[in-house]
Amino acid sequence: MSPGDRRDMIVRSVLPLLIEHGTAITTSQIAKAACIGEGTIFRVFKDKDELIDACMTEALRPDAALSVIAEIPLDQPLETRLVEAAEVMYAHLQRMGAVMSALFHSGRPHHRGERPRKSARQESTDAMRAAIAELFEPERESLRVPVDQAAALFLSMMMMQARSFPDGPTAKQLIDVFLHGALEAE
Repeated sequence: MSPGDRRDMIVRSVLPLLIEHGTAITTSQIAKAACIGEGTIFRVFKDKDELIDACMTEALRPDAALSVIAEIPLDQPLETRLVEAAEVMYAHLQRMGAVMSALFHSGRPHHRGERPRKSARQESTDAMRAAIAELFEPERESLRVPVDQAAALFLSMMMMQARSFPDGPTAKQLIDVFLHGALEAE
């Protein structure tokens, strides 16, 4: 296994434990989850902080979500496309929030390495907005706002939903109000 592949494997193995234990995670737990010896951790990462930083970066990466969103057929109705995208985004945002919350509540400084995290967060947001814009593209002529703005509004709505109302309206309900408004049709 290449060093990069080993690093990625360790990070993917540690993410669920990090959500559960936060910074209290032990090297023994890490090694067991990744099926490696404890010494291997420190051949790949300088220290536990570097591993946790790599996990935070991974949690912010939208690659898996973007891949699923890219596979949503554009010949489906817009509402169906957006509901599918909302469900994918919600899962991504939940994972991201779970990692950040676990780290914060276990004493990890919230803004450790602020510049790289902001950059990664912005890259993630930009990539998501571009992917969502593609879903709006077939309806470009029917939209009241430009495609990019519709995507930004949709993304903002999803982020607010994930942060404020985790047990609130379903994706389908949100999309219905987003596309058709909150008022009854006359």
